Amino acid sequence: MEVKAFARYIRMSPRKVRLVADHIRGISVTEAENRLSVSSKWAKDPVFKLLQSAVANAVHNFKLDKAKLSVKTIYVDGGPTLKRFRPRAMGRAAAIRKRTSHIGIILTDEAVAAKKIIKKRYTKKLKAKS
Repeated sequence: MEVKAFARYIRMSPRKVRLVADHIRGISVTEAENRLSVSSKWAKDPVFKLLQSAVANAVHNFKLDKAKLSVKTIYVDGGPTLKRFRPRAMGRAAAIRKRTSHIGIILTDEAVAAKKIIKKRYTKKLKAKS
């Protein structure tokens, strides 16, 4: 059983959020919550809220056990960019791009699927090093 959750228009650039999302991909929900609680990145807050929302949906709507859930997939895409301008010298203007993010997370209660993701990720890194 898979549970999906989405967050739209997070007021943070996708590059910053992806750093946090990479830390919790393919691990159990309890381990992901522990990692996010001690993280020093500001992007941990929207990711943590989305994770809690997905877990609550899984437990309440689908009657799944929280201890058996794992993060199968988490992705961060760019959202709409707010374009602003800042005044500069000699009457010029410099563009400021305020980026936003869309975050999606898929939880599964199958531990085997999460282990395959982790194994696949580390075998790619080992092949790249050699």
